[in-house]
Formats: sequence, C-alpha cells, structure tokens
Amino acid sequence: MNEQLLRALQIDPGQRRRRQRSTTMIFLVVGGLAALASWFAWARSHNERRVFKGNQRVDAAETAAATTPATVKKEGAAAAPAAPAKSGDAVLTTSGYIVNRERIELSPRMMGLVTWLGVKKGDLVKKDQVLVRLDDAEQRARLLEIEGTLLGAKVALERAKIAFQRVKKLRATNNETAEREDEARLSVMAAEATIQQIEGQREMVKVQLDWTIIRSPIDGVVLEKLAVAGALVTPQSFGGTRGPSTALVALADPQDLQVEVDVNESDLPKVRLEQRCRVTPEAFPDHRYGAVVAEIAPEASRQKGTLQIKVQIEQPDRFLTPELSAKVEFLK
Repeated sequence: MNEQLLRALQIDPGQRRRRQRSTTMIFLVVGGLAALASWFAWARSHNERRVFKGNQRVDAAETAAATTPATVKKEGAAAAPAAPAKSGDAVLTTSGYIVNRERIELSPRMMGLVTWLGVKKGDLVKKDQVLVRLDDAEQRARLLEIEGTLLGAKVALERAKIAFQRVKKLRATNNETAEREDEARLSVMAAEATIQQIEGQREMVKVQLDWTIIRSPIDGVVLEKLAVAGALVTPQSFGGTRGPSTALVALADPQDLQVEVDVNESDLPKVRLEQRCRVTPEAFPDHRYGAVVAEIAPEASRQKGTLQIKVQIEQPDRFLTPELSAKVEFLK
C-alpha cells in the first residue's frame, strides 16, 4: 500500500524536462524584453543631444565640430568689437580731460555796437569767414570828410606848382629874385606833404572801417557766443560786471586736441617728452588714438603733489569732445 502511494507521488522525468524548458523560455523572453527596453532608453537619450540646424536635425557632435573657434570668428567678424589693447606695453596709465590746445576769443579792436552776429555755438567756420559786423556809420562819415580834405589839398598843390613855374620863368630872365623862387618851390613841397598826410589819415580810417568786420582767423568751431546783436563791445574792460563785453565769440580748432593729465611725483620717471601714448575716451572705450607727450609743466602742484602733462592727440575725430574724460596709457 505504501509503495503504491509513493509511486503515485513520484514525478515523471519527461514531465520534469518539459517544465525546465518552459522556465528557460521564460528567462529568455524576459531577457529579450530587458534588452529591448535598454535600447529604447539609449536611443531617447541620444536624440536629446540632437539639435536643429535650419530645417535639418544634426547630431550634437556634428554641431560641436562645426562651431570651432575659427568658424565662430568668421561668422561674428562684423559685430566683433575692436581688439583689446596689447597688455604689458604701458608703463603708466592715468586719466585726464580732453581740451582744445588753443582757445581763441575774438575781441573788437575799438569800441562799437554789434549790428550783426552770424554764428551760434557749435557752428563750423572757415578761415576769413565773416562772423560779426559792428556799426560803421562813424567810420564812413570820417572817410567822406577826409576825401573832401584830400581834394582841397590836391587843388592847393596844383596852385603851388603853377606859381612855382611862373617864378621859375621870371627868374630865368632875371625878373625875379632867387629868394622868391625858393619860396615857390618850398610851397610845392609843403602841398605835397599835406596830401601825403591826408592820404595817411584816409588809410587809417579805412583800416578802422575794416575793423568793423570781424573774421575767423582759423578753420574751427564756435565754442561760445559772448555777445549779441545790439550790444556795445570794447577792446578793454572798464571794471565791474555790468560793463560792455570785451569779447565776441570763442573759437577752437577741433583737429587740434590734447589730453591734460596730472601725474604723481613717483611716476614722473616713467614720462618723457615725445613719448608715445594711447588715448581712450571713457565714453567710447572701443576707440583708441595714437598720441605723444607734447608738454610737461615747468612746475608741480605742491598741494596735490602732481605735475601736469599734456598729450597731443594725432588724429582726432568726432568721437573726441573737449572736456570729456579719457584714459591715457604711456607706452614703453
């Protein structure tokens, strides 16, 4: 009885082999699914590194190869700023202010009334251009008066010449004395001297008439208008604040600019005349200009412990405005 029960519970070897094959198939299927899932995960992460270029999708590696430094430089050359200054070539760097090398204030050469002022601040002017006209009525009247006096003197000269010729003929026939002849000759000379004096007065009035027209002595720009039409101007001040103006307009040459800087005493050995410099306006740091040390002040400022240096800018342009600040690099 027990033997029959044990035989019934015993598993057939053929059935055991079938179950083992089923288990192996299950493991193979699971392994295949895991491999498939891994492949999809890799493909997705790879696609995330792909970028679009135009209408085509390009791999990130291709994009990195295409954006080499040479390519970036070529594509951005038009918008790239100016190359930075070479480091290490400056022995001293300081700041100062852009100024006109010379400021010209036009003053009248005589007292007069301004009848016309044809420029305003910021206007560009040419050499010998008429800027101001003063009242010239007095000069014209004096010129007419002198012209009349000159005509009278010429008549007197002709009369003296005629008298001299008569006396000279009479003297040739011994009908007149030598003294009388000398007096007639001297009268002619006196009339000639009078005419020369009057002509000198006429030329002086013409000069004064020309002074009523104020012209520009240079090609430049009007920095300031110091008078107005209708104002009385004079070549010298009478004192006080309510007197006539002594200047009409202020001019400067915009192509003649300097930078004034104050250099500390300890840095003076680094600066010399004719030394090359580089000027960079603070308002336009991309623009740099060649310059040279043009002037070193003969004395220092005791209060500040500095010495003023003037640097001449070689080729200024519209980006350089007087009284703006600028950086100056003194080069080796």
